[in-house]
Amino acid sequence: MSSGLEIRWHGRGGQGAKTAALLLADVAFKTGQYVQGFPEYGPERMGAPITAYNRISRSPIRVHSNIYTPDLVVVVDETLLHSVDVTAGLKEDGAIIINTPKAREEILPLLNGYKGNVYTVDARKISIETLGKNFPNSPMLAAAVAVSGVMERDTFIKEMQTSYEHKFAKKPEVIAGNMKALSMAYDVMEEALAQVVKKSA
Repeated sequence: MSSGLEIRWHGRGGQGAKTAALLLADVAFKTGQYVQGFPEYGPERMGAPITAYNRISRSPIRVHSNIYTPDLVVVVDETLLHSVDVTAGLKEDGAIIINTPKAREEILPLLNGYKGNVYTVDARKISIETLGKNFPNSPMLAAAVAVSGVMERDTFIKEMQTSYEHKFAKKPEVIAGNMKALSMAYDVMEEALAQVVKKSA
């Protein structure tokens, strides 16, 4: 794919990485973009490492393979850093987002010398605060949208509200928590992005 955005998600079964990739494809499609969102099928066990992918483009997507040189990598479970080469193929001018309470500097030694942008967000803390349970996929989805710039924040929030209203029609109390989780994670990433701009100025 010569243009557009390619994202690779790393998570464990049951954490919602696949769901996040499919949700991102859905909301990007609603903004008029061409999209793909799909998991790499392997052992579908709870807790087993899983990979999912997104392609998002303003022009038709002709490629249907897995993604080998992503622009962005999203790591939903930081324990994978010890067993999976999450930076494999990741473009040097790309970025990686990791769900961790640790600072960027603490994570760098686990990234095989990756020289691109590295962002951290404590999605577990955000989800427990907003939802009462560890559901990291909503915060990580918001982080991915913020870093990639694939759509405007207002558009993303509006489309996700609609999506959650449909998905959780019988559980309206879950909608507010998810929306708060999205906003909090987006705030964290906007602050991190501002710091990067400040350092490079």
